[in-house]
Amino acid sequence: MNATRRCLRLSKGRHHFVFWYYEGQELAVMASLIGMAGDADGEFDWFDAAVLTHEVAQQQIASELAAVT
Repeated sequence: MNATRRCLRLSKGRHHFVFWYYEGQELAVMASLIGMAGDADGEFDWFDAAVLTHEVAQQQIASELAAVT
């Protein structure tokens, strides 16, 4: 069985963030988002991490619901 490839995108001013990951890697993606938000010198902040973490959760829920139906 092939894992589904997922994409997260965030545009913030002149910055564009794109994250690719495979289904099943949600925790690793969220850990990376948290790590980026913790960088005081970066353009990616805690709100951005929260928005994308929410998106990861929504994608995972949608995938699990599709598997049940």
